[in-house]
Amino acid sequence: MALNFNKNILVSHTGGQLSSDGGLTLCVELMAKFQFTILADKLLRFNDQRRYCQHSNSSILKQLILQIIAGYSADSAATFLEKEPLFKLLLDKPSLASQATISRFWQRFDKDSVSTLQTLNEALIDRVRLLTNQTATIIDIDSTHSDTYGKQEATNYNAHYGTEGYHPLLATDQDGNLLKAVLRPGNAYTSKDVKAFLTPLLKHYQTQLPTTDILVRGDSGFATPEVYDVCEAKDVFYIIRLKRNRKLQNLAEKFVKINDQTQWQEEETHYYSEIYQSASWPKP
Repeated sequence: MALNFNKNILVSHTGGQLSSDGGLTLCVELMAKFQFTILADKLLRFNDQRRYCQHSNSSILKQLILQIIAGYSADSAATFLEKEPLFKLLLDKPSLASQATISRFWQRFDKDSVSTLQTLNEALIDRVRLLTNQTATIIDIDSTHSDTYGKQEATNYNAHYGTEGYHPLLATDQDGNLLKAVLRPGNAYTSKDVKAFLTPLLKHYQTQLPTTDILVRGDSGFATPEVYDVCEAKDVFYIIRLKRNRKLQNLAEKFVKINDQTQWQEEETHYYSEIYQSASWPKP
């Protein structure tokens, strides 16, 4: 039945195949816009010894991404999604990869495979940047906590979160895009391996965006000459917070000006520049 106010809307009571995950159509449309499957087939590398396969690696990865977006984070979710009509339509195949197929997919990962995922991620974000035409890029470096369960290798207790886990290193941009991630042991210090992490990242974006200004930001956990040296060698801006200490406090106190005309009820923010050198740094 057609509606009078809009002939393009049809009303049917026949039912048919229904899905509650209709929002995924927009996700797949976006993936198609950035040619996700073409890039994945071109850039991803797996230790794949299969002679015959029903599902390509890029197809399985695409399915996993859609499952996670829709809230089906466990591999076992594929068991009851195998005949889900919308997923089959979006992935353009008669059935989804099963839980066993996904488990074997993870087994094909090695160190090189993980690095090609980073390459794919960079390629997708590069396509976004070409559309937005940004003239400045802010790279925020940070660490986070990733919970683990059971006797996982290299896991460690984190007193702040009160759980066992890993301590990955992350980089995001001003739009919230995840530029890079590296998994580290749970007892790794915040800035551990930051030079090896940051150097290829800066090189990539300076190559892809040669006319764009880059600013690196980090909290006090990254207040280390390793970060400063990399940024200066690559000629990029950087702002790193320092932990409060007595030496910094003494430096700051000389800028404080108080007299009889000071308006104590008013709040002010002042900015000053000063040379500072921590005892462990080779230069100020």
